[in-house]
Amino acid sequence: MPDLRVEYLGMPLRSPFVASSGPLTGDVDRIAELEQAGAAAVVLPSLFEEQIEHETAEIDRLFSLHNESSPEAESFFPELPDDTVVDVYLELIEGAKERVDIPVIASLNGTNLGGWVRYARLLEHAGADAIELNLYSVAANGAISGATLESDHLALVHVVTEDAGVPVSVKISPYYSSLSAFVLALQESGAAGVTMFNRFYSPDLDLETLDVMPRISLSGPEEVRLPLRWTGIVRESLTMSIAASSGVHSGFDAAKLVLAGADVTMSTSSLLRNGPGHLATMEAQLTDWMGEHDYDSVGEMRGAVALNSAADPTAYERANYIGNLATYTSQFLGSKPLALRSS
Repeated sequence: MPDLRVEYLGMPLRSPFVASSGPLTGDVDRIAELEQAGAAAVVLPSLFEEQIEHETAEIDRLFSLHNESSPEAESFFPELPDDTVVDVYLELIEGAKERVDIPVIASLNGTNLGGWVRYARLLEHAGADAIELNLYSVAANGAISGATLESDHLALVHVVTEDAGVPVSVKISPYYSSLSAFVLALQESGAAGVTMFNRFYSPDLDLETLDVMPRISLSGPEEVRLPLRWTGIVRESLTMSIAASSGVHSGFDAAKLVLAGADVTMSTSSLLRNGPGHLATMEAQLTDWMGEHDYDSVGEMRGAVALNSAADPTAYERANYIGNLATYTSQFLGSKPLALRSS
Protein backbone atom coordinates (compact mmCIF):
# COMPACT_ATOMS: atom_id res chain seq x y z
CA MET A 1 0.00 0.00 0.00
CA PRO A 2 1.53 3.36 -1.02
CA ASP A 3 2.36 5.81 1.77
CA LEU A 4 0.04 8.81 1.44
CA ARG A 5 1.49 10.81 4.34
CA VAL A 6 2.52 14.40 3.69
CA GLU A 7 3.59 17.48 5.60
CA TYR A 8 1.71 20.77 5.26
CA LEU A 9 2.58 24.00 7.12
CA GLY A 10 4.85 21.89 9.32
CA MET A 11 1.96 19.60 10.30
CA PRO A 12 2.02 15.88 9.51
CA LEU A 13 -1.10 14.81 7.59
CA ARG A 14 -2.36 11.32 6.73
CA SER A 15 -2.82 12.21 3.04
CA PRO A 16 -2.81 15.19 0.64
CA PHE A 17 -6.61 15.52 0.73
CA VAL A 18 -7.82 18.63 2.58
CA ALA A 19 -11.42 19.84 2.73
CA SER A 20 -11.22 23.51 1.87
CA SER A 21 -13.30 26.40 3.11
CA GLY A 22 -17.00 25.95 2.34
CA PRO A 23 -20.44 25.04 3.70
CA LEU A 24 -19.35 21.54 4.73
CA THR A 25 -16.60 22.85 7.01
CA GLY A 26 -18.89 25.28 8.81
CA ASP A 27 -20.61 22.63 10.91
CA VAL A 28 -18.99 20.39 13.52
CA ASP A 29 -21.04 17.32 12.55
CA ARG A 30 -20.06 17.67 8.89
CA ILE A 31 -16.42 18.19 9.85
CA ALA A 32 -16.59 14.88 11.73
CA GLU A 33 -18.05 13.25 8.58
CA LEU A 34 -15.19 14.68 6.52
CA GLU A 35 -12.64 13.25 8.94
CA GLN A 36 -14.35 9.87 8.85
CA ALA A 37 -14.31 9.91 5.04
CA GLY A 38 -10.60 10.60 4.94
CA ALA A 39 -10.01 14.36 5.10
CA ALA A 40 -6.47 14.97 6.36
CA ALA A 41 -7.37 18.50 7.55
CA VAL A 42 -10.17 21.03 7.18
CA VAL A 43 -10.20 24.73 6.43
CA LEU A 44 -13.12 26.50 8.06
CA PRO A 45 -15.24 29.09 6.21
CA SER A 46 -13.76 32.58 6.28
CA LEU A 47 -14.37 34.99 9.11
CA PHE A 48 -14.96 38.25 7.26
CA GLU A 49 -13.89 41.43 9.00
CA GLU A 50 -16.72 43.25 7.20
CA GLN A 51 -19.26 41.02 8.97
CA ILE A 52 -17.73 41.85 12.32
CA GLU A 53 -17.55 45.57 11.67
CA HIS A 54 -21.13 45.63 10.35
CA GLU A 55 -22.43 43.83 13.42
CA THR A 56 -20.50 46.16 15.73
CA ALA A 57 -21.83 49.21 13.90
CA GLU A 58 -25.40 47.92 14.18
CA ILE A 59 -25.07 47.37 17.92
CA ASP A 60 -23.59 50.85 18.34
CA ARG A 61 -26.43 52.29 16.28
CA LEU A 62 -29.06 50.59 18.42
CA PHE A 63 -27.47 51.89 21.60
CA SER A 64 -27.25 55.38 20.13
CA LEU A 65 -30.92 55.39 19.17
CA HIS A 66 -31.92 54.91 22.81
CA ASN A 67 -29.27 56.99 24.54
CA GLU A 68 -31.58 59.99 24.64
CA SER A 69 -34.78 58.05 25.25
CA SER A 70 -36.83 58.59 28.41
CA PRO A 71 -36.58 55.94 31.16
CA GLU A 72 -40.09 54.79 30.28
CA ALA A 73 -38.83 53.69 26.86
CA GLU A 74 -36.20 51.31 28.20
CA SER A 75 -38.53 48.34 27.89
CA PHE A 76 -38.56 48.88 24.12
CA PHE A 77 -34.79 48.49 23.82
CA PRO A 78 -34.13 45.85 21.15
CA GLU A 79 -32.85 42.49 22.26
CA LEU A 80 -29.21 41.99 21.32
CA PRO A 81 -27.93 38.65 20.00
CA ASP A 82 -26.47 36.27 22.57
CA ASP A 83 -23.53 35.46 20.32
CA THR A 84 -21.64 37.74 17.97
CA VAL A 85 -20.19 36.64 14.64
CA VAL A 86 -16.82 36.25 16.34
CA ASP A 87 -18.29 34.24 19.23
CA VAL A 88 -19.96 31.82 16.82
CA TYR A 89 -16.75 31.37 14.84
CA LEU A 90 -14.63 30.77 17.92
CA GLU A 91 -17.18 28.22 19.13
CA LEU A 92 -16.87 26.46 15.76
CA ILE A 93 -13.10 26.19 16.21
CA GLU A 94 -13.43 24.95 19.79
CA GLY A 95 -16.17 22.47 18.87
CA ALA A 96 -14.21 21.09 15.94
CA LYS A 97 -11.04 20.71 18.02
CA GLU A 98 -12.96 18.75 20.65
CA ARG A 99 -14.64 16.51 18.05
CA VAL A 100 -11.90 15.64 15.54
CA ASP A 101 -8.23 14.72 15.61
CA ILE A 102 -7.23 16.23 12.27
CA PRO A 103 -5.83 19.79 12.04
CA VAL A 104 -8.40 22.57 11.99
CA ILE A 105 -7.32 25.58 9.93
CA ALA A 106 -9.17 28.83 10.52
CA SER A 107 -9.70 31.25 7.64
CA LEU A 108 -9.59 35.02 7.94
CA ASN A 109 -10.60 37.56 5.33
CA GLY A 110 -9.66 41.01 6.60
CA THR A 111 -9.58 44.56 5.30
CA ASN A 112 -7.09 46.41 7.49
CA LEU A 113 -3.91 45.74 9.43
CA GLY A 114 -5.40 46.11 12.90
CA GLY A 115 -8.34 43.85 12.15
CA TRP A 116 -6.21 41.05 10.73
CA VAL A 117 -3.90 40.97 13.74
CA ARG A 118 -6.66 41.23 16.34
CA TYR A 119 -8.81 38.47 14.89
CA ALA A 120 -5.87 36.23 14.02
CA ARG A 121 -4.96 36.22 17.71
CA LEU A 122 -8.51 35.23 18.65
CA LEU A 123 -8.50 32.35 16.16
CA GLU A 124 -5.18 31.11 17.49
CA HIS A 125 -6.29 31.32 21.12
CA ALA A 126 -9.47 29.37 20.28
CA GLY A 127 -7.28 26.45 19.23
CA ALA A 128 -6.82 26.77 15.45
CA ASP A 129 -3.84 24.71 14.30
CA ALA A 130 -3.08 27.19 11.53
CA ILE A 131 -4.57 30.26 9.87
CA GLU A 132 -5.30 30.80 6.20
CA LEU A 133 -5.31 34.48 5.22
CA ASN A 134 -7.74 34.86 2.36
CA LEU A 135 -6.61 37.71 0.08
CA TYR A 136 -9.96 37.96 -1.66
CA SER A 137 -10.07 41.48 -3.08
CA VAL A 138 -11.06 42.82 -6.48
CA ALA A 139 -8.79 45.59 -7.75
CA ALA A 140 -11.70 47.81 -8.78
CA ASN A 141 -10.23 51.17 -7.73
CA GLY A 142 -8.36 52.61 -10.69
CA ALA A 143 -6.56 55.07 -8.43
CA ILE A 144 -4.68 52.22 -6.72
CA SER A 145 -1.83 50.76 -8.75
CA GLY A 146 -1.02 47.09 -8.90
CA ALA A 147 2.29 47.74 -7.14
CA THR A 148 0.51 49.50 -4.28
CA LEU A 149 -2.07 46.75 -3.93
CA GLU A 150 0.57 44.04 -3.84
CA SER A 151 2.66 46.02 -1.37
CA ASP A 152 -0.36 46.39 0.94
CA HIS A 153 -1.07 42.66 0.73
CA LEU A 154 2.52 41.79 1.59
CA ALA A 155 2.45 44.21 4.52
CA LEU A 156 -0.68 42.47 5.85
CA VAL A 157 0.98 39.09 5.58
CA HIS A 158 4.15 40.29 7.30
CA VAL A 159 2.29 41.83 10.24
CA VAL A 160 0.10 38.78 10.84
CA THR A 161 2.85 36.18 10.44
CA GLU A 162 5.17 38.12 12.72
CA ASP A 163 2.54 38.16 15.46
CA ALA A 164 1.02 34.68 15.02
CA GLY A 165 2.09 31.69 17.05
CA VAL A 166 0.71 29.20 14.51
CA PRO A 167 1.59 28.65 10.84
CA VAL A 168 0.02 31.12 8.43
CA SER A 169 -0.83 30.27 4.83
CA VAL A 170 -2.08 32.78 2.26
CA LYS A 171 -4.84 32.04 -0.23
CA ILE A 172 -4.44 34.13 -3.36
CA SER A 173 -6.04 34.80 -6.73
CA PRO A 174 -4.16 34.24 -10.00
CA TYR A 175 -4.45 37.91 -10.98
CA TYR A 176 -1.22 39.44 -9.70
CA SER A 177 0.94 41.18 -12.28
CA SER A 178 3.87 38.80 -11.71
CA LEU A 179 2.50 35.80 -9.90
CA SER A 180 5.85 34.04 -9.42
CA ALA A 181 7.42 37.15 -7.91
CA PHE A 182 4.44 37.74 -5.63
CA VAL A 183 4.40 34.19 -4.32
CA LEU A 184 8.13 34.39 -3.59
CA ALA A 185 7.52 37.70 -1.80
CA LEU A 186 4.85 36.01 0.34
CA GLN A 187 7.43 33.53 1.51
CA GLU A 188 9.89 36.32 2.27
CA SER A 189 7.14 38.10 4.23
CA GLY A 190 6.83 35.13 6.57
CA ALA A 191 4.09 32.97 5.05
CA ALA A 192 4.42 29.27 5.80
CA GLY A 193 2.39 28.34 2.74
CA VAL A 194 0.35 29.52 -0.22
CA THR A 195 -3.00 28.25 -1.51
CA MET A 196 -3.55 28.62 -5.26
CA PHE A 197 -6.19 29.69 -6.09
CA ASN A 198 -9.20 31.64 -4.91
CA ARG A 199 -12.20 31.45 -7.23
CA PHE A 200 -13.83 34.84 -7.68
CA TYR A 201 -17.60 34.58 -8.05
CA SER A 202 -18.42 36.93 -10.91
CA PRO A 203 -21.81 38.69 -11.00
CA ASP A 204 -24.44 38.37 -13.69
CA LEU A 205 -26.89 40.89 -15.11
CA ASP A 206 -30.66 40.39 -15.03
CA LEU A 207 -31.90 41.70 -18.39
CA GLU A 208 -35.43 42.24 -17.09
CA THR A 209 -34.71 44.14 -13.87
CA LEU A 210 -31.22 45.38 -14.87
CA ASP A 211 -30.00 44.30 -11.45
CA VAL A 212 -26.46 43.07 -11.00
CA MET A 213 -26.99 39.66 -9.45
CA PRO A 214 -24.57 37.46 -7.50
CA ARG A 215 -24.00 34.08 -9.13
CA ILE A 216 -22.28 31.18 -7.40
CA SER A 217 -21.06 28.31 -9.55
CA LEU A 218 -19.17 25.22 -8.49
CA SER A 219 -15.84 24.42 -10.12
CA GLY A 220 -15.36 21.85 -12.86
CA PRO A 221 -12.45 19.43 -13.32
CA GLU A 222 -11.06 21.51 -16.20
CA GLU A 223 -10.21 24.28 -13.72
CA VAL A 224 -7.43 22.14 -12.26
CA ARG A 225 -5.17 23.28 -15.10
CA LEU A 226 -4.63 26.74 -13.63
CA PRO A 227 -3.24 25.63 -10.25
CA LEU A 228 -1.42 22.81 -12.08
CA ARG A 229 0.49 25.28 -14.25
CA TRP A 230 1.47 27.65 -11.47
CA THR A 231 2.29 24.95 -8.96
CA GLY A 232 4.69 23.48 -11.50
CA ILE A 233 6.24 26.87 -12.23
CA VAL A 234 6.82 28.09 -8.65
CA ARG A 235 7.53 24.81 -6.82
CA GLU A 236 11.29 24.80 -7.12
CA SER A 237 11.58 28.47 -6.13
CA LEU A 238 9.84 27.91 -2.80
CA THR A 239 10.54 26.23 0.50
CA MET A 240 7.08 26.96 1.92
CA SER A 241 4.10 24.65 1.48
CA ILE A 242 1.85 24.73 -1.56
CA ALA A 243 -1.83 23.85 -1.44
CA ALA A 244 -3.42 23.46 -4.86
CA SER A 245 -7.10 24.38 -5.02
CA SER A 246 -9.75 24.72 -7.77
CA GLY A 247 -10.95 21.86 -9.93
CA VAL A 248 -9.84 18.98 -7.69
CA HIS A 249 -12.61 16.46 -8.34
CA SER A 250 -10.79 13.12 -8.33
CA GLY A 251 -7.73 11.34 -7.07
CA PHE A 252 -6.31 11.68 -10.57
CA ASP A 253 -6.55 15.48 -10.30
CA ALA A 254 -4.72 15.23 -6.99
CA ALA A 255 -2.03 13.05 -8.57
CA LYS A 256 -1.40 15.67 -11.26
CA LEU A 257 -1.08 18.47 -8.72
CA VAL A 258 1.26 16.50 -6.44
CA LEU A 259 3.44 15.60 -9.44
CA ALA A 260 3.59 19.31 -10.27
CA GLY A 261 4.74 20.04 -6.72
CA ALA A 262 1.73 20.52 -4.45
CA ASP A 263 2.03 19.38 -0.83
CA VAL A 264 -1.75 19.05 -0.48
CA THR A 265 -4.83 19.45 -2.65
CA MET A 266 -8.00 21.17 -1.51
CA SER A 267 -11.57 20.38 -2.54
CA THR A 268 -14.97 21.95 -1.96
CA SER A 269 -17.09 21.70 -5.11
CA SER A 270 -16.56 17.95 -5.58
CA LEU A 271 -17.55 17.32 -1.97
CA LEU A 272 -20.66 19.49 -2.27
CA ARG A 273 -21.68 17.57 -5.40
CA ASN A 274 -20.88 14.08 -4.13
CA GLY A 275 -20.89 14.35 -0.33
CA PRO A 276 -18.05 13.88 2.16
CA GLY A 277 -17.79 10.19 1.26
CA HIS A 278 -16.29 11.19 -2.09
CA LEU A 279 -12.99 11.71 -0.25
CA ALA A 280 -12.67 7.94 0.14
CA THR A 281 -13.17 7.53 -3.62
CA MET A 282 -10.53 10.15 -4.37
CA GLU A 283 -8.08 8.49 -2.00
CA ALA A 284 -8.66 5.08 -3.62
CA GLN A 285 -8.11 6.58 -7.07
CA LEU A 286 -4.81 8.13 -6.01
CA THR A 287 -3.67 4.92 -4.30
CA ASP A 288 -4.51 2.81 -7.36
CA TRP A 289 -2.71 5.21 -9.70
CA MET A 290 0.39 5.22 -7.50
CA GLY A 291 0.44 1.43 -7.43
CA GLU A 292 0.09 1.20 -11.20
CA HIS A 293 2.97 3.65 -11.71
CA ASP A 294 5.31 2.24 -9.07
CA TYR A 295 5.24 5.16 -6.64
CA ASP A 296 5.76 4.04 -3.06
CA SER A 297 4.91 7.37 -1.45
CA VAL A 298 3.42 10.78 -2.12
CA GLY A 299 6.77 12.24 -1.09
CA GLU A 300 8.39 10.41 -3.98
CA MET A 301 5.82 11.87 -6.39
CA ARG A 302 5.93 15.43 -5.17
CA GLY A 303 7.45 17.75 -7.77
CA ALA A 304 8.49 14.93 -10.11
CA VAL A 305 7.01 16.93 -13.00
CA ALA A 306 7.64 20.47 -11.73
CA LEU A 307 9.01 23.02 -14.20
CA ASN A 308 12.69 22.04 -14.12
CA SER A 309 11.95 18.32 -13.79
CA ALA A 310 9.49 18.05 -16.67
CA ALA A 311 10.58 16.45 -19.93
CA ASP A 312 9.55 19.70 -21.65
CA PRO A 313 9.67 22.62 -19.19
CA THR A 314 8.38 25.05 -21.83
CA ALA A 315 5.03 23.23 -21.73
CA TYR A 316 4.31 25.17 -18.54
CA GLU A 317 4.98 28.47 -20.27
CA ARG A 318 4.28 30.15 -23.62
CA ALA A 319 5.11 27.08 -25.71
CA ASN A 320 2.12 25.42 -24.11
CA TYR A 321 -0.12 27.97 -25.81
CA ILE A 322 1.63 27.58 -29.16
CA GLY A 323 1.50 23.79 -28.99
CA ASN A 324 -2.16 23.71 -28.01
CA LEU A 325 -3.07 26.16 -30.75
CA ALA A 326 -1.20 24.17 -33.39
CA THR A 327 -2.76 20.89 -32.25
CA TYR A 328 -6.28 22.28 -32.12
CA THR A 329 -5.90 23.99 -35.51
CA SER A 330 -4.68 20.74 -37.06
CA GLN A 331 -7.59 18.78 -35.61
CA PHE A 332 -10.11 21.46 -36.59
CA LEU A 333 -8.97 21.80 -40.19
CA GLY A 334 -8.63 18.06 -40.52
CA SER A 335 -12.37 17.72 -40.05
CA LYS A 336 -13.35 20.54 -42.44
CA PRO A 337 -14.07 20.49 -46.17
CA LEU A 338 -11.14 21.39 -48.41
CA ALA A 339 -12.78 24.68 -49.47
CA LEU A 340 -12.95 25.81 -45.86
CA ARG A 341 -9.29 24.89 -45.27
CA SER A 342 -8.11 27.24 -48.00
CA SER A 343 -10.40 30.13 -47.08
